Amino acid sequence: MLKTYKITVSGQVQGVGFRPYVYSLATEHSLNGTVSNNEEGVVIYVSGLEKSIHHFYSKLLQFPPPISRIKNYSITSIEYQEFGDFNIIPSITNGNLNLPLTPDFAICDDCKNDIENSKNNRYNYAFTTCVNCGPRWAITQTFPFERNNTSIHDFPMCEACKKEYLSPSDRRFHSQTNTCNTCGIELFLTNNIGNRIEIPQHNSFKEIAKLLLQGNIIAIKNTSGYLLCCNAENKQVVEKLRTKKNRPTKPFAVLYPSMQFLQNELNLTENHKNTLTSAERPITIISSKNYNGNIQLNSVAPGLNQLGVLLPYSGILQLLANELSFPIVATSGNIYGSPIISDNGDAVEKLKNVADYFLQHNLQIMHPQDDSVVKFSAKFSHEVLFRRSRGYAPNYLNISINSNEKIMAMGAHLKSSIAYYPNRYLYVSQYLGNLDNFDVYNRFTETAQSFINIFEQKPEVILVDKHPNYQSTQYGKELAQKMNSKLVEIQHHEAHFTAILGEHNLFNKRVLGVVFDGTGFGDDAQIWGGEFFNYEANSIERINHFKYFDWLLGDKMSKEPRLSLLSLSTSERDEILTEKFTKNELKTYQTLKKENKLKTSSVGRLFDAVASLLNVTDFNSYEGEAPILLENLVSEYNLSSCKSYLKKFEAEISSEEIIKNIAADFKNGISKETIVVNFLFTLATLIIDVSKSNNYKHIALSGGVFQNTILIDMLLELASKEIKLYFHKDLSPNDENVSFGQLMYYLNIKN
Repeated sequence: MLKTYKITVSGQVQGVGFRPYVYSLATEHSLNGTVSNNEEGVVIYVSGLEKSIHHFYSKLLQFPPPISRIKNYSITSIEYQEFGDFNIIPSITNGNLNLPLTPDFAICDDCKNDIENSKNNRYNYAFTTCVNCGPRWAITQTFPFERNNTSIHDFPMCEACKKEYLSPSDRRFHSQTNTCNTCGIELFLTNNIGNRIEIPQHNSFKEIAKLLLQGNIIAIKNTSGYLLCCNAENKQVVEKLRTKKNRPTKPFAVLYPSMQFLQNELNLTENHKNTLTSAERPITIISSKNYNGNIQLNSVAPGLNQLGVLLPYSGILQLLANELSFPIVATSGNIYGSPIISDNGDAVEKLKNVADYFLQHNLQIMHPQDDSVVKFSAKFSHEVLFRRSRGYAPNYLNISINSNEKIMAMGAHLKSSIAYYPNRYLYVSQYLGNLDNFDVYNRFTETAQSFINIFEQKPEVILVDKHPNYQSTQYGKELAQKMNSKLVEIQHHEAHFTAILGEHNLFNKRVLGVVFDGTGFGDDAQIWGGEFFNYEANSIERINHFKYFDWLLGDKMSKEPRLSLLSLSTSERDEILTEKFTKNELKTYQTLKKENKLKTSSVGRLFDAVASLLNVTDFNSYEGEAPILLENLVSEYNLSSCKSYLKKFEAEISSEEIIKNIAADFKNGISKETIVVNFLFTLATLIIDVSKSNNYKHIALSGGVFQNTILIDMLLELASKEIKLYFHKDLSPNDENVSFGQLMYYLNIKN
């Protein structure tokens, strides 16, 4: 008996080849009907034998397109309809957008083969894509994800592309980003004042490879923003890039031409290989201790025994890689601290004194994004997302929210992001950066406005951090006033805690929250950063924290680890301080210390103090440098030989005691590596002890300190079977998660 069913599928199902896949599957099962996008996902009508329809439905859910992510689905029998065949029909939108946005996807193997095949009509075409790959969020103007809602709409398809687009058997059937050499995006090379250099299109990448080999810096406009590139094996040009970009020591990422090349130089695990070749294709941080190549390691990653590496993820980078016989630095196209640049004119204006040449194109990038960054712990291969951007943003699918309010969370200040809940889905923006920078602040406000415009929804509730001087807080207050929205302030570390509770859906449990980071405005107007919270029955209570010590000289303290050491030092260690400060400085700072009333519990600053005490660094040239350098000192550890720098856990947790005991070990000639291992062991055992003394079975950990993969491994090793640890999995532990946490707090915590 013939039947008709209506099937709805929602989730990441637009811009991922879902409709062409449905077409092929329906044809395979001899079904007639239609498939279309709407504002909530994909709608399918199928008529045919009931048994065939259910086989079709089952296969659709079990084996969807590789880059799709189904969240909700339904099948309903309706009155029988006669369809002559099966068709993809234009999108139907009758209401507000209610579906995920689509992130950018790395070039797939099929498209990679196309651009490398001299007999293919896309040979050497840098913007080759199909339904399974290519830019999405980067080019989105509005939704649903249709060609005319993207900046690629400026390039009408030629007859050959139209034929592919309309052919059900073609991989580019209904591919919204379809272009080719004939109708597509133009690539061109210029000097650093914007004048074109005339070279044949097919020779572009050979020429760029030659320029890189000669020691030039090239700004390459990729599909998500500019990259500054140079030969990673040439020390002189890497140092030149450091000077011109104003980035003295922060490590650069390195693009390898191929997986084979990379494997010849670094030891990769299966996790590394899978991540490096995934659709997200992030920068992956890998140990360089047994490095076997010619990269100038101490110039590329000064003082570190790890390297951030990536493989080509766009046609542009793949075609360049095909001409390279060496790895290249591939760092964000900006002056250090500014947002990644995406506009041609802006790039030449701001980078003309950095880059020698520019590889440009005429596709407009609507949402510029940095590369995402991932690291795996050495012992347990625990994955930590250091930066969530290209490939991941702006979706957040692993949560169900039932609220009728439209909510925007403005996040933190240093590693800013925005979370928006305008419908039944949650969207978390890409990493935006430090809002002290004017251009980053502008990008931040543009992103907030872009969300509002895309969804055509004004936020009814705006959530901000309690810190009155955060730019995100001030903008949130302005926006709330402008849009007549309810404004709610949320404490920074409680937002961190609810972020991890939300990621793991722990709101029905009793949980110990451990939030260790650099800084956050506390409820008592002090600077928090070493906090223990209790969560139970939709309520949060701060149950312990590191003993307060002096917060000196505001933001300067986070930039000078020696100040943290000064704050935690007593008179018996003045000898250490005289090596780090002039007499006048010491006199001034000691006076400030005596008069100071602002205190902190920050574990981030404790890391800084340890780094200064061990003469690892007294000045940070980038955020988190001291903790990174400390972790870098450790090659391996054995828990059985570790000791704690704290007495058996009591109510007071003293940073001063830790520093005092470390100083004694250092004076007695204990190695820096052993001291760092024992320091991390101190923190790990402290967390477990607090948990056991309060009978917690669940520990949720957030804050930038939990980017330390050795600390994570120690905790995993120390936790008994009765204790379950929860770390961030879809978000970064650092302040990028605060916007998400603010939203989780508002929806789940009783005030």
